[in-house]
Amino acid sequence: MKYLIINGSPRKKNTWKIVEQIKLNLDGETEEIHLIKQKIPMCNGCYKCFNEGEDKCPHHNIINPIVEKLKQADGLIITSPVYAMNVTALLKNLFDHTAYFFHRPEFFDKKALIVVSTAGAGQKKVAKYMDETLRHWGFNKTYKLALACGGKEHLETKEIDKTAKRFNEDVKSKKLHSPKFGDILFFNVWKAMATSSNPIPADKKYWEETNFINHDFAPTIKLNIIKRAFGKLMYFILKKFI
Repeated sequence: MKYLIINGSPRKKNTWKIVEQIKLNLDGETEEIHLIKQKIPMCNGCYKCFNEGEDKCPHHNIINPIVEKLKQADGLIITSPVYAMNVTALLKNLFDHTAYFFHRPEFFDKKALIVVSTAGAGQKKVAKYMDETLRHWGFNKTYKLALACGGKEHLETKEIDKTAKRFNEDVKSKKLHSPKFGDILFFNVWKAMATSSNPIPADKKYWEETNFINHDFAPTIKLNIIKRAFGKLMYFILKKFI
């Protein structure tokens, strides 16, 4: 197994201690990307990734190697401490640069472990935001470790080990889980946009090339009859309004 670790913390303190404990429970090799070292310029909101394609991003030469490593990994471990009740600027900047995945999701065979630490509060809120982001990217399954570490000399390793082992076993199994109804809904939101009378060119191209336009969800993932019907209904309704 290959695990990619994207560290959104600018330092190696509580968040990284959790990662080091997680690594003890993984079967496979790990590769680390510390965003503080990547020197990613701030996203300037030019919309080129949305409208023309991610290769038109002015920072494509920095962002694309990170995305390629993610595509090659079997599992993702992504981290952030709580800064002002949100993710760090480092991680938010990466999310901003990769926001095109909201329109063109593709990581349907990937699973992730989200790691959030705080000295006070906000860890669950931040973990939820990170979870929602990865879900929009297409991630099949996410696990969360949202821990308050303030004032503690030693980590409570029991919860970390338990979650890390579940994540590791799930990645090894290569089992693809049935999506949530919300995931199916948003899949069909983007599909309806890509097949509208005035689509974003990059979206239209992606949905046609992947043949996602002919499916209720990613074709590698099986849907039961209720979820298939839900997907078809959502697409029918959304096409009326988009």
